[in-house]
Amino acid sequence: MAISLNLLQLQPNPARPKFFKWNPVRPAVYFRAPARLTVVMSQISPSYWAAINEDIEDHLRRAIPAKDPPAVYEPLGHFVFSAPRNSAPALCIAACELVGGGRDQAIVAATALQLIHAATYTRQYPPLTARAISRAAVVDRVYGPNIQLLTGDGIAPMVFEILAGSCDWSESGSERIRRVMVEMARAMGTEGWIGGQFRGLEETATAEEVSEKTEGRLHACGGACGAILGGGNEEEIEKMRKYGKLVGMVKGMSKNVFGGKENERKKEKIEELKNLAFKELKDFKGENVHEIYGFLDFEGL
Repeated sequence: MAISLNLLQLQPNPARPKFFKWNPVRPAVYFRAPARLTVVMSQISPSYWAAINEDIEDHLRRAIPAKDPPAVYEPLGHFVFSAPRNSAPALCIAACELVGGGRDQAIVAATALQLIHAATYTRQYPPLTARAISRAAVVDRVYGPNIQLLTGDGIAPMVFEILAGSCDWSESGSERIRRVMVEMARAMGTEGWIGGQFRGLEETATAEEVSEKTEGRLHACGGACGAILGGGNEEEIEKMRKYGKLVGMVKGMSKNVFGGKENERKKEKIEELKNLAFKELKDFKGENVHEIYGFLDFEGL
């Protein structure tokens, strides 16, 4: 991380995010999310999922401190909060509570999942190509492509830093964190999101295949990590992993727009995936089961 972040100082862009105010006298100052996020959250009626998202957002703000040098940490904070929110972190917390754990046990892992998404998203859409330009409304172009690409690399190691810092170092606690780190490394790398991005560049790739490795793998990681941290047994962990993969594929495929017969096939596949996902929940009991069933229908996700 040190190498990637220091390289950012080579060609800093003098433009700085308007939402960030640097104060070197108070090291406890944190990056604040853009105002648009606050507006969106205030429009959501109180609900289980909205409350989870608010907790993740609050923890994310506290996990990204303002440090020296500003040329490194200002763009880092900017891209973390400019990336769109993903639903895998919320699923991580819900899975933890479903198996009997507490929200505080999974909040760091949920934050780490959002950082994974922010890192991959930041690297995926630099303003270098027409494809990237089409996504310009999603990622603010405050910094140049050199800063954007290197900052994505700088965000990724923070995932493991905050996970390691959250460990209570008891035998059970350290083993759970170790498992979570392995899950997240796979979801981030060639077996997961990065592999999905490469697959998406191939002409023969289908939306289903790409979604399975990107959103599917990230949500599978969220479900499994939540169950691991909540103390779930191996059967529960695998069920939440499968559920996460299926609902992640649904969310990924739903973002793609098709026409004619291809659109009808996509709708049929999405319904099939939903039915398979719900089957993974049939053995779970508890007050949060109905919330997990409604995961796909909450618009805030």
